[in-house]
Amino acid sequence: MPAMKSKFFLYAALLLLTQCSKCKQDDPTPEEQLPPITQTGANTFGCLVNGQVWMPKGSDGTSNFSVSYDATYAQGTLSVATYRRLGSGPNEVQTISIVSDSMRAAGRYTIRSMGRHGVQFTDRSKGCTYYLRDQITYSRGVIIIKRLDLQAGIISGQFEVTLATPGCDTIRITQGRFDKKL
Repeated sequence: MPAMKSKFFLYAALLLLTQCSKCKQDDPTPEEQLPPITQTGANTFGCLVNGQVWMPKGSDGTSNFSVSYDATYAQGTLSVATYRRLGSGPNEVQTISIVSDSMRAAGRYTIRSMGRHGVQFTDRSKGCTYYLRDQITYSRGVIIIKRLDLQAGIISGQFEVTLATPGCDTIRITQGRFDKKL
């Protein structure tokens, strides 16, 4: 009888272990949790920040995702502003902004410190800011505008950037994407 109990517990443990690994396989990866890459004005924004899903969330009374484009100012000016609330306190917020001038058409735009095109990140909960035109912030990456259609009023793109500033963790934003009606 003891041998039979041992076999039962062995089979039960094996069954539990295989079920747990099956559950893990069904969990979506961070990449699968991001909104799809579209060019239809789908009102979407998402990226990975240091491998973790980052999407707009919460409200402070304003839109947590806005985009503006002015073809007549500074040879084409783009501003993408988004934030997510981490909690209810005033400093429990993170922001990501994409800013650019001299952007007249769809194409690839290089991000660099003190450049015309950039991504800015702020984490108020940690007191860290990474600004495009800040001389102490390292900034390298790319913005790829996939669709800039003023007649349809749609702008969509992708972006990746590495940001670093003294006293704060390096931020790696990957698989960034946005699609918005203007």
